[in-house]
Amino acid sequence: MNKDIPITPELIAQHGLSPEEYQKIVSILGREPNYTELGIFSVMWSEHCSYKSSRAILKGLPTTGCCVVQGPGENAGVIDIGEGLVAVFKIESHNHPSFIEPYQGAATGVGGILRDIFTMGARPVALLNSLRFGNLSNPRNRYLFEHVVAGIAGYGNCMGVPTVGGEVYFDPTYDLNPLVNAFCLGVARREHIFLGQATGIGNPVIYVGSKTGRDGIHGATMASEEFDESSAERRPTVQVGDPFTEKLLLEACLELMKQNFLVGIQDMGAAGLTCSTAEMASRGGTGIEIDLAKVPRREPGMTPYEIMLSESQERMLLVADKGKEAEVAAIFNKWDLECVTIGRVISEKNFRVCENGQLVADIPVNALTDEAPLYVRPRQEPAYLKQVKTAPEIAEPTDYAQLLLNILSRPTISSKEYVYRQYDHMVRTDTGLLPGAGASLIRLKGSKKALALTLDGNSGYCYLDPYTGGMLAVAEAARNLVCTGARPLAITNCLNFGNPEKPEAMWQFEQAVNGISAACQHFDTPVTGGNVSFYNETSGEGIYPTPVIGMVGLLDDIDMRVTPWFKQPGDLIVLLGETKPELGGSEYLKYITGKTMGQLPGFSLIREKNLHSLCLDAINQRLLQSAHDLSEGGLGVALVECCLINKAGGLGVAIGLDSNLRPDICLFSESPSRILVSVKRDNLSALKKLATEYNVPLQSLGEVTPDKVSIQGLLELSLAELDRAWRESIARRLETR
Repeated sequence: MNKDIPITPELIAQHGLSPEEYQKIVSILGREPNYTELGIFSVMWSEHCSYKSSRAILKGLPTTGCCVVQGPGENAGVIDIGEGLVAVFKIESHNHPSFIEPYQGAATGVGGILRDIFTMGARPVALLNSLRFGNLSNPRNRYLFEHVVAGIAGYGNCMGVPTVGGEVYFDPTYDLNPLVNAFCLGVARREHIFLGQATGIGNPVIYVGSKTGRDGIHGATMASEEFDESSAERRPTVQVGDPFTEKLLLEACLELMKQNFLVGIQDMGAAGLTCSTAEMASRGGTGIEIDLAKVPRREPGMTPYEIMLSESQERMLLVADKGKEAEVAAIFNKWDLECVTIGRVISEKNFRVCENGQLVADIPVNALTDEAPLYVRPRQEPAYLKQVKTAPEIAEPTDYAQLLLNILSRPTISSKEYVYRQYDHMVRTDTGLLPGAGASLIRLKGSKKALALTLDGNSGYCYLDPYTGGMLAVAEAARNLVCTGARPLAITNCLNFGNPEKPEAMWQFEQAVNGISAACQHFDTPVTGGNVSFYNETSGEGIYPTPVIGMVGLLDDIDMRVTPWFKQPGDLIVLLGETKPELGGSEYLKYITGKTMGQLPGFSLIREKNLHSLCLDAINQRLLQSAHDLSEGGLGVALVECCLINKAGGLGVAIGLDSNLRPDICLFSESPSRILVSVKRDNLSALKKLATEYNVPLQSLGEVTPDKVSIQGLLELSLAELDRAWRESIARRLETR
């Protein structure tokens, strides 16, 4: 055994292990670990890899359903979409690396989620991202924002995978801890799904892809701790990506998967070679023995510790049938990639690491996976909730035109064209709905079907009420899909929270997960996998609880798709759902007070589901010209977006408001379960009849007009004025130097 560095309490603490956890390691091994083994345990037992604080709570999520082919536990979730096809999708966080080095942190986040998809046998067809930053008046936040977006664009564009949508929020809670969540969706034949498992005693364990370097060492451990003032100096823990190598790796892996001798395959992501070997052996019920002398390296003098913990990008580990090593190598050599047999599957359920004949690590596989610590952390309702639930009375505004322009120019509300115009969202020619709408559509080649996908989450809601906020995130995602005509099928989630060792953060986490679970059960959208990102805190200040929902749905005929923008003058504008005097957590209240406060709007899963059923039925009967959900900014913002999203031919509106409510409440309340639609005059009576059948309130507001937005008795604004406020807001802020 390698005993080159003495294990001290200080070294144990540096590896993020508690004294109790270290004693458990000693008990499992029956001896003291050596330095390399300590590093292996530290990454595998990190929060990022082991989910030791969240596993107990995540078990309450619904994970099975008629469409689910593969649920949590693999590299990505898989659902059946008919015609022998499956959709493979997953979301992951890359928050900490993106704070330290925003370009590479974001780029390698994209690279990692792409590998999660094609390691399952699916060709990636779409990327989305959910981004959150602090106030753009801060130069550091502007730097993070610009370089994160550039990193996402640089990697995705080079890979030839379209980035078709997502969301971007700005709030001071993210000043020192931006969130970068990457989502990818792929498509495969159902019979061609591959799993990350090592089976077949004696089968070769093969390393493919880039050489191993020192970048990313202890990335998983770094992602499992709070930040402080020195964190920005930790660039060695951030990987460096190469999308051109990843493109070769993707094509080589998919070519290999057409053969019949691949047993299992896994991305070397978090914890690199350590995680991929241990997890594949655990899933296969076997052991693995590897020889580090055979691992391709790009830096001289690397120690076993560094090789095992490196998170260098664009690497995969696979197990093939014994005797097929030459055939595997031929494929990867063709694509100019490293391909080396570094070990074999063994019957003993141990993870053995050797170098030049010397045993440097020998650990029971289950000790790294199934026997990782599991904590039921204390939970306590945060004290701040008593202060933030009461909002002050707001005086009615006197200038509604200026108010609407100001709301539209808020970075969270304004157009994200600055972001998505940097992404190649048309590559592969399957994009059926361009970025800027509530959901995206991807055509399935050779079929009339399309997949609908969206990312949604409102952290302000979860700050005020994480249970309801969790439900609302799922509801908004489903609402965005049904507005296109798609049936919601399943979700993946990225759960971004603070320090789980603080009872308040764990209370928020549990409440949000329970809310997500309740909504998913009601909408029959099981959870196929996801990611938990804890320790999103800097110097003791945590972010708002931020669960992000990635939802996938199916549109049986893409020619039936509905888009959010108005189509022609004279169409009637109709609001489905009821507006109530509910400003708690709204962008309007935040604009007036500068704070996130108030009681969240009342929410009913039954009302929400009725609205979805009405919308889908109306689309199937071809009653709707357009459909757009109401979320941040309420009716006022939705109206303007329906006028401006389609740059090719913007249209205006002339409407009146419900006289029973104050005009600013009508315009900016964020009551849930509402959809703004436009219909031809001849279809209004049929829509009213449907709304009555589904018990959904319906209000006729006005009609589509050629050139301006007019709200009776309140305001009249040209499309040019509105466009300047809404479309140019972010670019103007970035010009401030």
